[in-house]
Amino acid sequence: MNCGNQFVERLKAIGYPKAAELNGEDFDWLFETVEERSFLEWFCGNVNEHHVLSKKELQDFKTLLKSGKPVLEEAALDEVLKTCKSLDSKANSQEEGELQKLEDELQALQKMKNLKIHRRNKLQMMASSNSHVLLKLNDEAEEAVKTLKEKQGILSVSNNNINNELQSLTEGVRKLTSFFTASDSEQRIGSHPVFLSQHALDEYLCQEEQSTAALTAYTKKQFFQGISELVESSKEENFQLVDISNPFISDEHNDVCEDRCEMIRLQMAYICAQHQLIQLKANDLSMNSAVQWADNTLQSLKNKIIGEEEHLETRISSLNSEISSIKKHLTQINNETLPALVKENAQLLNMPVVKGDFDLQIARQDYYTSIQDRVCDQLLKQKASFEFLQLAYEIELKKHYDIHRHLEKLIQDLKQHRKALEQRLEMMSDPLISQHTLPRNTIDSRDDASHRLYQLLEREDQKQQLFRTHEGLEHEAQKLKQDTVSVQDQLSVSSQEQSLFLSSLDTALDTLCDSLYCGGNQILLSNRELTEQFHQLEVHLNKLNQLIMDLLADVKAKRKILETNSLLQLERKLYVYFFKDEDHLKEVVENVQHQSKAQTIGL
Repeated sequence: MNCGNQFVERLKAIGYPKAAELNGEDFDWLFETVEERSFLEWFCGNVNEHHVLSKKELQDFKTLLKSGKPVLEEAALDEVLKTCKSLDSKANSQEEGELQKLEDELQALQKMKNLKIHRRNKLQMMASSNSHVLLKLNDEAEEAVKTLKEKQGILSVSNNNINNELQSLTEGVRKLTSFFTASDSEQRIGSHPVFLSQHALDEYLCQEEQSTAALTAYTKKQFFQGISELVESSKEENFQLVDISNPFISDEHNDVCEDRCEMIRLQMAYICAQHQLIQLKANDLSMNSAVQWADNTLQSLKNKIIGEEEHLETRISSLNSEISSIKKHLTQINNETLPALVKENAQLLNMPVVKGDFDLQIARQDYYTSIQDRVCDQLLKQKASFEFLQLAYEIELKKHYDIHRHLEKLIQDLKQHRKALEQRLEMMSDPLISQHTLPRNTIDSRDDASHRLYQLLEREDQKQQLFRTHEGLEHEAQKLKQDTVSVQDQLSVSSQEQSLFLSSLDTALDTLCDSLYCGGNQILLSNRELTEQFHQLEVHLNKLNQLIMDLLADVKAKRKILETNSLLQLERKLYVYFFKDEDHLKEVVENVQHQSKAQTIGL
């Protein structure tokens, strides 16, 4: 809010009658400096309705002025108030001195009374506490006798139980040691061996040897001598199409040469048969076409006129030329095209034979590979069983090592406990500790167990006592019990607080997830409502900046007007005097009135 508006609002609050007609912007120029703003803050913070005169008070003041009686102001009023205060202070000082003496006597008497009451109460408390302690000691003595008998019975029962457990433990250890240290003959006599190392492997090794011998015999029978040559003969280069034009290669194997010769003979026979067949078909077709042509010509000769002989001669000559060209074409076919085609067909004649031979070789290879797979499977089974047995032995050996290590550690622990028990028994067998002629409250200096227990229960900030007593030990034990109970209560309270905190954290996390995801599976980095509010805030900020710029421009314009207009400057000074120096304002106003009166008189 602007300074002028704040000033006008304060005037409205204290009940200024014409405050509604004032405009706050007209008073902004009055509060430009820091001092003026501090005055405004004091005015708005301290002035309220109580500082405003009522109508009755104003009416009384006006009647006082009209009566003509002198009115004290400023310095005269201050001097009168000081004289009144001095007279009142003298009378009050005498009364205060007497009251102070009486109050001191009253306080001294009150202290004496409180001291006597405190001593009486203390003596009563001591008497009641002594009687209470006496009764409590009697009850504790009776309870101690009862608890002693109960503890003796409990100790005897626990001693019997411990003896029975020790006896059963020793029996179990004896059985275990006898089991581990049993000889081979005793293990053989046993019905069911426990460990794998106790089993005999003679049957397993004999069975493996038999299976190995059977497998070698089977492989020798299936994979006989020369099987490799038979498999190698089924290569692709041994089964190619025979070309008659290529020279005969005599370096090849005899079986391969025989196969090639047989294929060549078949090709030659096929070529000759096809050549003869083609020639016969051609002759047959030529004879059929000649007969048909002769029939056609005879039929045409019967129907045509004799005057067309010249036309027939020309046609015969053209036909003879066509016949000669056809013969040339036929000779070309017989000599070039037909032999090549017949040769190609002859080369394709051995395809079924080659395919059959390949199928046979593939079947043989499949058969031998299946045998090899069976042999490999059997070998893998034998190897896997052997490795499994070896792994089982290694695992059992590792377990034996672990058991041995644990047993060694147990033996060491038992030896240490045995030494400690012997020392404790030796200490408890001391007649100074076990037998007491008179009951002692203090702890003996040789009772190391009680002293160590007292040191454990003793706190760091506690003062060390010269003699340690059993009552102090019991008291420390009770304190420890109370501390444990309080710690357990605190733990329960902390667990409840933690559960409440976790539940509130879960709810906060759920609300956070709802606000981040908005019911979907994709996170939203910005909230729509917040973005809209930020956008509105940005709009308001822009408007505020624009208003500030307009206000600054207005202030600059007013300052320029003040620099040029002396009347407005005077008005501003009067407003400043009104809020800061009322006396100076009165002087200025009186001077102006005198000047106006002088001007009116002069006129």
